[in-house]
Amino acid sequence: MAPAGTTLGTTVLNTEATLEQESVSFTSLYNLLKAKLCPYFYVCTYQFTVLFRAAGLAGSDVITAVISPTTRGLREAMRNEGIEFSLPLIEETRSKIPETGKNSEDGEEQGVSDDESFSWLEEMGVQDKIKKPDSISIKLRKEKNEVQVDHKPESVALVKGTNTFVLLNFLINCKSLVAAAGPQAGLPPTLLSPVAFRGATMQTLKARSINVKTPVHSGYNDIFSLEITGPVMPHCLHTLTMLLKSAQRGAFSAVLYTHEPTALFNIYCLLAFPQETLCKDLTKCGLHLKTLDQLIQLPTLGKSSIRHLEMRDYAYTWKS
Repeated sequence: MAPAGTTLGTTVLNTEATLEQESVSFTSLYNLLKAKLCPYFYVCTYQFTVLFRAAGLAGSDVITAVISPTTRGLREAMRNEGIEFSLPLIEETRSKIPETGKNSEDGEEQGVSDDESFSWLEEMGVQDKIKKPDSISIKLRKEKNEVQVDHKPESVALVKGTNTFVLLNFLINCKSLVAAAGPQAGLPPTLLSPVAFRGATMQTLKARSINVKTPVHSGYNDIFSLEITGPVMPHCLHTLTMLLKSAQRGAFSAVLYTHEPTALFNIYCLLAFPQETLCKDLTKCGLHLKTLDQLIQLPTLGKSSIRHLEMRDYAYTWKS
């Protein structure tokens, strides 16, 4: 099974509230997360999705928040609020490029500064014959490169530790998270969580069972199919596999459809901490211990998510 953040999965609870109620619900969820009574929760806006994870999930000993996708405007607004964040996919790409060709999110060369890059021309006495880029040209180049990652996988942002609380306040007070027009006009972001919180309402997924007879030799075999529609969250997916493992005697297959922006929530390789300690601290978060054991592990799927899962003879195989 994949660790935390495989798919935007099912929540048992969500909110349909006014902005004031949303603030109360949001704060309630974060406090539960901080106390490790909630393992994770999603904030779903019409523009992007945020996954908040308790300390202990995905190999991190601090609270983390992942945002996908982001835009230059959103990233700039977060910086203005003092929120420190990283862009893991851009940093991962940068680390694979030779030092002289590294680029930051802003398109800025990392190996040497612009002044240093022209120092050797001064030593040769030809600096006046070379046109040095002016500050406006450099700024335009940075802005162009930064905008190029907007809405793309590379725009996914990671916030850690106390910065997640600053992000919380930013999301609560950001009026642009509410659509001004369209089918979601006036609706605040939806909060999805596996545990109850203030202002939450219980929501159930839609399930449909299908029985199909397939010809085999001189007779027919019964094939049973279960179709679940809705946001199936990571813990629900793992619980379903444990149920099917037992009920189907170690043989079943599943096809999964992921909300694409959230597939990026699998990419982070944070520093690992003793698994026993992390699991012990989260035992009161409401998840089955075997599910919790999966969610505290480091993500290994990279940018992708599980698309097809199969069990044969109690052994898993999957495709992403």
